[in-house]
Amino acid sequence: MKLIGWAASPFVRKVRVVLAEKKVAFTYADENIWASETTIDTMNPLGKVPCLVLEGGEALFDSRVIVEYLDGLSPVGRLIPPSGRQRAEVKTWEALADGVMEALVLARLEATWPGRTEAQRSPAWMARQMHKVDRGLDAMERGLSGAYCSGNSLSLADIAVGCALGYLDLRFAQVDWRGTRPRLADLHQRLLARESFASTQAQA
Repeated sequence: MKLIGWAASPFVRKVRVVLAEKKVAFTYADENIWASETTIDTMNPLGKVPCLVLEGGEALFDSRVIVEYLDGLSPVGRLIPPSGRQRAEVKTWEALADGVMEALVLARLEATWPGRTEAQRSPAWMARQMHKVDRGLDAMERGLSGAYCSGNSLSLADIAVGCALGYLDLRFAQVDWRGTRPRLADLHQRLLARESFASTQAQA
């Protein structure tokens, strides 16, 4: 299998962490989807990463689809419960974390995309996205009642939340999210001690 991604993307990191936790062999290729010479649309018509190319050449895209596929490759170390309320809980955590990541990416693009002039950028739009981030982080902090987001072991919920927090640190280092969210800060610190997170941490 081959993963096409971009190291700074929190969605790509989510897939890479799952690959590491599941111990799935793969090759990795960085792809700058904003570059004029990008060929990502030959694999994903939406022009996005991550994109997982299977052995037969078929492509899977959207991080949620990819991680679900990867988790099903082996029953060992399952990250997504197979059914029931716990599965719904883990997937809801993932949706919350993905929503935070999406808002952060949108705010980042509005602030830095070279296709806009400074006069064209919208502070109100960026503030709206960061308000979503604040609400999302507050919900995460309230929802954390133990060592993990859901259940008694690492799950996709923790991975998704950890990737959201990592991207926040990477692109919005000025945001002091730890000051009022100690449970989240503790979770993030413990995740960074795992090889899967340490080896996929992007540098600014």
